[in-house]
Amino acid sequence: MELDQLRKLLAGLKSGRLEVEDALQRLAHMPFEDLEIAKLDFHRALRHGIPEVVLGMGKSPRELELIIAGLRRRKVNALVTRLEPEKARPLLKKFRAARYNERARVLKIVERKIPLRGKGTILVMSAGTSDLGVAEEAVETAEFLGNRVEKIYDVGVAGLHRLMAYREQVRKARVLIVVAGMEGALPSVVAGLVDKPVIGVPTSIGYGVSFAGVTALFGMLNTCANALAVVNIDNGYGAACIASQINRL
Repeated sequence: MELDQLRKLLAGLKSGRLEVEDALQRLAHMPFEDLEIAKLDFHRALRHGIPEVVLGMGKSPRELELIIAGLRRRKVNALVTRLEPEKARPLLKKFRAARYNERARVLKIVERKIPLRGKGTILVMSAGTSDLGVAEEAVETAEFLGNRVEKIYDVGVAGLHRLMAYREQVRKARVLIVVAGMEGALPSVVAGLVDKPVIGVPTSIGYGVSFAGVTALFGMLNTCANALAVVNIDNGYGAACIASQINRL
């Protein structure tokens, strides 16, 4: 349950449109629903502003179907991350309202209009085209959490003139998510240009000594630029959650 749903329930109770027993019945089912394979946490959005999101990895299509159906029964918006196309296909047939971003490996079902909660724009940037899967995961998540999102892709340090062409858009963003593989230099460059929070996302893209993103991670952690925070390798989802919380302040 989200905050606006609880407000409506309490307002209905106060005005007399809703009986006490009806309110109690609804509240009784709010904390979580036990599906045996999963316990759907309907109070998570109330506790810290971000609803439960389903990780597609390690779950069978049938398990994902049961979880999504449980969310739909409560008219809760669903976001499934790290969902490979072969698992997405049966879910798209089962749930006609589902939308799938193959590059991001993200599936969404929006039952209720997502209110705009962010105060400004989250700008998602990528160093290269190969980083777009992680960048798109961040975009999809940030939009799902009620933010205005803009994106600038393929502006890495191999051609910094490309980045400078967007300096006004970069300057106006309230929070920036910067995704980079290889040596992971772009977040440091961006953090040196703006007075806003920058969240660096190292990716596993790169040649031999990139060590599947470890080199980019260490490079970002060792930045001399101020106001640069770093999440785990390929964690576009986590970066979007942090950016969303900052954007609500």
